[in-house]
Amino acid sequence: SMAVTAALRLRSLSRVPLRWTSSFAHVKEGPPDAILGITEAFKKDTHPSKMNLGVGAYRDDNGKPYVLSCVKKAEEAIANMDKEYGPISGDSSFTKLSAALAFGDDSDVIKSGRYATVQTLSGTGALRVGAAFLERFYKFPTPARDVWFPKPTWGNHIPIFKDSGLNPQLYRYFDAKTCGLDFAGMKNELLALPKGSVVVLHACAHNPTGVDPSKAQWGELSALFKDRGFQPFFDMAYQGFASGDITNDAAGLRQFVADGHTPIVTQSYAKNMGLYGERIGALSVVGENVTEAKAIESQLKILIRPMYSNPPLHGARLVSKVLGTESLRKEWLQEVKGMADRINAMRAQLVAGLQKEGSKLNWSHITSQIGMFCFTGLNEQQVERLTKEFHVYLTKDGRISVAGITSKNVGYLAAAIHAVTK
Repeated sequence: SMAVTAALRLRSLSRVPLRWTSSFAHVKEGPPDAILGITEAFKKDTHPSKMNLGVGAYRDDNGKPYVLSCVKKAEEAIANMDKEYGPISGDSSFTKLSAALAFGDDSDVIKSGRYATVQTLSGTGALRVGAAFLERFYKFPTPARDVWFPKPTWGNHIPIFKDSGLNPQLYRYFDAKTCGLDFAGMKNELLALPKGSVVVLHACAHNPTGVDPSKAQWGELSALFKDRGFQPFFDMAYQGFASGDITNDAAGLRQFVADGHTPIVTQSYAKNMGLYGERIGALSVVGENVTEAKAIESQLKILIRPMYSNPPLHGARLVSKVLGTESLRKEWLQEVKGMADRINAMRAQLVAGLQKEGSKLNWSHITSQIGMFCFTGLNEQQVERLTKEFHVYLTKDGRISVAGITSKNVGYLAAAIHAVTK
């Protein structure tokens, strides 16, 4: 009978040991994110002069987060739009405007339409989709599927590409002796790579060093890439934010395109429009012709659909409104220049402060580097002293976010850096 069956089942269940082992008992707690760890330590510090120079987000001269005025106006303009699903590739006006911003309105790529651009979850998402596209379609020269990054590079580049099934490798870039570019070393190492290698370049405001190639060096690199048949992959997280000029900041990328390369390009609006938490960016792949670009776009959509179906609306609407409305675009260009100018002013004031403190060291790299970050040249021990003795928080490689410096604390920072370097 059913009662007997149930009783037997209960008896067999009672023989199961009382302690279940979870399927995930073997999972170990992972290390905390380095930069978030710095923020946590900073928050706990109660010292009145404490400074957080770890985080890559812009602050105004009062150390406060800054929402651009053009963005506030765009917010009002889009307030009453619906919340329906958007296309897999994102808002079409957003992707068109993003591609034109990267390549230039007058670019042959834009005029001929031989590009595929999709909206992504900021620069990180663009890199991830771009890496997935390479993993699925690129004919790598070796089974290792190496992708080459400058040494050093943004910390997240490595796990993004690893988790996409590719093998990140590093080529020489930064010269620790000069705190500048080791261009000869860079060229030598690139020349030794297999033909057809995928090589990632930071389009401007190299993170973490702030060291960029000159216009002439970009031209040389373009010729070298041509000669070796490399696939260029430009990560452009700071267009407009580096020099204050969107054309100037895209010069390297545009040189490559003019020379006939078909680059992959990732864009982020986190820094240049202050849209950090909106997670808004784009991935573009340039093709030889429109047919190729259409095929690429169809495959990007096939990759995106199982990842997150389609991207969020809000950030794309904001960017489209700003870039597509003449008055707002003009205001944005002024505001992005204002942010870049403030960063450059802080660099100059920091160097002046160090000289005033009596430092005999050469700090010219602070003003020759560009963008949000400065690679100070401080070693781990000096960084540790800055934090312990002066309550100044930064990553142990000596990278500081210049955005965290204000006219009120730059003197304190100069005195602290001088104290640990003299």
